[in-house]
Amino acid sequence: MAIFQNIPLLAALFGIVFAQIVKIPVAYIHTRKIDWKLVTSTGSMPSSHSAAVTALTTAIAFQSGLDSPLFAVSAIFAVIVMFDATGIRYQAGQQAVIINQMRIDFQTFVEEARGWQHKDEEQKILELKTLLGHKPSEVFVGALTGIFISVIIYTIIL
Repeated sequence: MAIFQNIPLLAALFGIVFAQIVKIPVAYIHTRKIDWKLVTSTGSMPSSHSAAVTALTTAIAFQSGLDSPLFAVSAIFAVIVMFDATGIRYQAGQQAVIINQMRIDFQTFVEEARGWQHKDEEQKILELKTLLGHKPSEVFVGALTGIFISVIIYTIIL
């Protein structure tokens, strides 16, 4: 069972498990609620991705030295994973927040639209205009803004 003697592998696995378990008390401090689902979820404090790759890289440094090619590969791997965790994965999480809000907004819209057929035609037209159109003053000021920009470009800049 040589695999159980592979300290870098065990350190990385322990890093994942520890980080996932620690998420529960950390979240409890902030929310005062115990959420056992955090053990198997992504995101949240601390990052199990970062814990795994830094545990792996540190163990390789101890075992093989800072000048070993294996440490170089592991260090670059760690940087890429942590960059991904803070960049791409964070942005995906932010998109999920917005998508969830859009879902809530859509449900609210559907609930409000149920009474749509009971409204008279004038009320429907007024609601649509406020949702889709501009007031005449908004169109006028927008037109003046466009004219002003072109005048500035052709008289001052060119």
